[in-house]
Amino acid sequence: MKVVVSRMQTSVVPKASPEPLPELATYLEPFAPLLRRSTSRESLERYLTGLLTDLPRKNCDTIAAAVAETSTERLQYLLTDATWDPQALDQQRVTALAAQSPPQGILALDDTGLPKQGRGSVGVARQYSGTLGKVANCQVVVSAHYVADEPTSRAPVHWPLTAQLYLPEAWATDSTRRAKVQVPTAVAFQTKPELALALVDRARAWGVPFAWVVADAGYGDNPNFLLGLEAGQLAYVVGVSSSFGGRLPDEVHAAALAPPPHPRGRGQPKKPRPAPLYAAQAVLAALPEDRWQTITWREHDDDVLCKQFAAVRVHWATGGTQFSTSHHRVSTGPEGWLLGERPVPGESGDHKWYFSNLPAATPLHRLVEVAHSRWPIEQFYEDAKGECGLDHYQGRRWDGLHRHLALVMLAYSFLARQRWMPANSAGFSPLWGAAVVPSGPSPGAPVALPGCGVMAYRHQSNCSLPPQADLTK
Repeated sequence: MKVVVSRMQTSVVPKASPEPLPELATYLEPFAPLLRRSTSRESLERYLTGLLTDLPRKNCDTIAAAVAETSTERLQYLLTDATWDPQALDQQRVTALAAQSPPQGILALDDTGLPKQGRGSVGVARQYSGTLGKVANCQVVVSAHYVADEPTSRAPVHWPLTAQLYLPEAWATDSTRRAKVQVPTAVAFQTKPELALALVDRARAWGVPFAWVVADAGYGDNPNFLLGLEAGQLAYVVGVSSSFGGRLPDEVHAAALAPPPHPRGRGQPKKPRPAPLYAAQAVLAALPEDRWQTITWREHDDDVLCKQFAAVRVHWATGGTQFSTSHHRVSTGPEGWLLGERPVPGESGDHKWYFSNLPAATPLHRLVEVAHSRWPIEQFYEDAKGECGLDHYQGRRWDGLHRHLALVMLAYSFLARQRWMPANSAGFSPLWGAAVVPSGPSPGAPVALPGCGVMAYRHQSNCSLPPQADLTK
């Protein structure tokens, strides 16, 4: 249909159907008891329909303009004043997904930046955004993602668990700003690694079938994060920076057996010193060339992922020999694998480093597979922003943002279900036993992601879209 632009630059778009998509209606039935009022349940269905359209911006204004039988006020009420718990919605969705996902999966942890103008929205600050690759005005959200352990697959089963906003310390300690955006009093300042550990605990409580945890260097470089995983007896492979500290097992053993320093004269006796501390880059650079192996961990058609890798056993550690073993800066963790990655000779690319507490008998190829298993969470951020409006929320409040995040993950999981449908014959059954059409999306429905499933189709009476100036804040 031809788009009409008036003198006031107001676009006209066709309305989405007032009738719910059959597949979406079936999908949402189990969640109905979580919302007390029928109007809230209807608004939830309309909001998800809007998230599944091809609108370039997906917020209450644009969804209300493009989706029939709703309004901006109804959708805003759903996000800020209706009685429902986004965490309960996440839990019910995750519990159902977990029960039907392959066991012994991988839990991926990461964060993403949501660019934001102004200073009034909850948690917004000048901070590093991985999305933008620089420090910018944004919100940062930490999330967890389930990934099936299918290292050779280009499309492993995967779905998001839950997410929480990182609240910078300047926000967490400012009672006036907190009150304006209704941050709950129970929410205290937590670092991103602390938030990630809380999401790990939530995943275990919800029965997510994972056996390994993966994360990037923003988490792997944090000793408290590693201690938290080890306290939970969780296996992990995490990215680390080139300066990540380690001690060699033989030298740690020798330092432990060394007699205490002989006292000289008066004064406090010298305290024992830890074994030498080495940077990850230096440890791996010292390995002989024959320790580096060329490994291909995924190969499909012209898409060949191949690099050189080497691994050595070390203890992760902090604090050099200038400190005593009792100094608060000194720590020596359990022995694990320090894994190095570099381009195949003749090719260009980055050098990378990882640390893992997997057993000493773990093959190098297996370390590589797990280290490279967290890409679906990065794909989730890209797809959820591009197709489900993850970064389109325009409100300022804490509850509104977290409700929007829960609804985006609900919409993304719907698309994921549509993508998995061809796998049902191999044992992966439809979620919640839903009676879905195995032949694909509804007739005439465009597709959000190739092979994923239906989006809302817009064919009803025309409706004016608000001017662009009114759609952004």
